[in-house]
Amino acid sequence: MIVLVTGITGFVGSHFTEYALRQRAAVSGSRLPGTSAENIEHIRSDVGLFDVDLRDATAVRGLLDATAPDWIVHLAAHSSVGGSWDAPAETLTNNLLSQLNVLEAIRQSGARPRVLIVGSADQYGDVDEHNLPIHEDVPFRPLSPYAVSKVAQDAMGYQYWRSHGLPIVRTRAFNHEGPRRGEAFVTSSFALQIAEIEAGLREPVLRVGNLNAQRDYTDVRDVVRAYWLLLKDGQAGEVYNVCSGRAWSIKAVLEFLLSEVRDRTIEVREDAARLRAADVPVLVGDPGKIHRALGWRAEIPFEQTLRDLLDYWREQVARRRSR
Repeated sequence: MIVLVTGITGFVGSHFTEYALRQRAAVSGSRLPGTSAENIEHIRSDVGLFDVDLRDATAVRGLLDATAPDWIVHLAAHSSVGGSWDAPAETLTNNLLSQLNVLEAIRQSGARPRVLIVGSADQYGDVDEHNLPIHEDVPFRPLSPYAVSKVAQDAMGYQYWRSHGLPIVRTRAFNHEGPRRGEAFVTSSFALQIAEIEAGLREPVLRVGNLNAQRDYTDVRDVVRAYWLLLKDGQAGEVYNVCSGRAWSIKAVLEFLLSEVRDRTIEVREDAARLRAADVPVLVGDPGKIHRALGWRAEIPFEQTLRDLLDYWREQVARRRSR
């Protein structure tokens, strides 16, 4: 089994690669030239790494020719909701053009690798309360440029399956967390701030945005297991929520992380710069479809995910101090 992972050095890409290697797959992946490979440094010798800008159609065709994959996991994307407000054009251009080039390269090659296109719960957006928990037929009401880009990626995946017969499976992944999560994301931001406060590198003030939002959280290691099963046995043309079916408020996440603080009293202070122009109040998914189809369910307690995330940032802060 040969697997190609776009965005292999990212948060999810690195965890998926670890899982694929444990399944004895041969793994290659692409990263944007000039970006860090730190997340896969511990498995670097076990994978093929290609520096490819997916916005370059010729380079993408070369990547597929070089790797000849049986499966493709398309993870490369601008993935920050908050960041998409600052760079909407870049978010839309990058996410749509990169995926278009991947699908066109497959279509033109005549090969038919199975493809996983990874969407987001943010596609659902401003969901009516009577539609909670959210199932796959709930209409989209996206509230950010990032969410709009994922709606378009989802539609493109369906179109290439329907029009060209490409064996594409789509997901709508709800929030997923764990070690290596980028610091731009709220849980990771909390954990990094705590780690820096514990290390004496920051005043004992934790800056926060909206704490009232509720999100459906799953450990990234459960999520990549779902992705593997969907590539293996998911039905082409279908879309599946990947979620736990349980909601945590951002406030509850913060309170749990603060309960893990070592020998510090920390003040929580709202930071206006961390508030979004529009924020979805509640995103809780229905995982029934993927469970019925594949038997998958989230297994790792979210409390353990948060502990692992905090320990990851403690290690990162200690490593940075020692340099």
